[in-house]
Amino acid sequence: MSHQETYTHNEAYAEFLASWDANFYAKYSDTLRPDQKGGRVLDVGCGVGQVVARLTEAGFEAYGVDVSEPSIARAKKFCPRCQVYDGKKLPFDDNFFSSAGALNVLEHVDEPEAFIKEIVRVVSPGGKIVISSPNFMRAVGLRDYHPKMRGLRNKWKNWKRLQEKRGQMRQNPGAVRFDRMTPIVKQPFEPDDDAIIATNGLEIAFFLQQFGCEIEQVSCTDRYVFKPLDLIFNATPLRYLMFSGFVVARKKI
Repeated sequence: MSHQETYTHNEAYAEFLASWDANFYAKYSDTLRPDQKGGRVLDVGCGVGQVVARLTEAGFEAYGVDVSEPSIARAKKFCPRCQVYDGKKLPFDDNFFSSAGALNVLEHVDEPEAFIKEIVRVVSPGGKIVISSPNFMRAVGLRDYHPKMRGLRNKWKNWKRLQEKRGQMRQNPGAVRFDRMTPIVKQPFEPDDDAIIATNGLEIAFFLQQFGCEIEQVSCTDRYVFKPLDLIFNATPLRYLMFSGFVVARKKI
């Protein structure tokens, strides 16, 4: 069984998602909005449908897909355009959407590079892609929730690894891959600890560029924060070492 298939019948995960505050999704949802009113938009890994509901209420033709059957059963109450998919091939034609994205999904997929490429495929030229995941390569931060992020030793290792990856991107870009991690499975179920991909903003942006996109924004904040503080966090390359990787791109025309 693949890691993604562990979510197929996971009722505990669906219940967890249903309890989330909708404000958690606000920045992602608002950034994901197509440029034109009524435009088609896709949320990949839509969970129980909060993002799809927010976009539909704003007047967009929103769709959602997820590997979790219990989650989609809840999402369909918000929007009938939500459906189960296999986690690999999106069930849509090329260039079908004005925008598409994934929030806190990439770290759980079996083939993250192919996952990004598939999202780009279904977006029309000039359309928007928004991908956000935790920064498991963070080297700056306190109260970090995952073992890979915690402690000065791990932070030093993460910083060195990111520098290695920068060099690889310049010298041998075809060999770049996300680092894999061993999932931490707890009882009762807790999300995020079971992540299998060491996601980070640097590599998310790199692969979007490799697959034909121009990067508009890379930030370390995946939700709305006090604006002056947000500007400080994202004013320097330190944004690649903190919090999350929130990346906005455009598919080249």
